[in-house]
Amino acid sequence: MPVYDYKCNECETKFEVFHKTLKEETEVICPSCSSVNSRKVMSAANVGGFSSEKSCEYAGTSACSSGMCGLQ
Repeated sequence: MPVYDYKCNECETKFEVFHKTLKEETEVICPSCSSVNSRKVMSAANVGGFSSEKSCEYAGTSACSSGMCGLQ
C-alpha cells in the first residue's frame, strides 16, 4: 500500500495516509482538525529499514558507506 505524507492547510499538522491503491480515491481528512483542506508533501525515503536521518555516529561518512558501523 502506498503511504503519502500530507500537511493540513488549516492547522499545519503533518500526517501520513495509507492508500489501498496508487490511485487516490479517498478524501484526505486531517486527524487533528478534521479539515479536508490538505496537500501532499515530499518526504524523505526510508530505505533498508532506516530513515534518511543520521542513525549513528558514522552516518554520512566513508565509514558508514563501507559498512564499518554494522548498520548496513
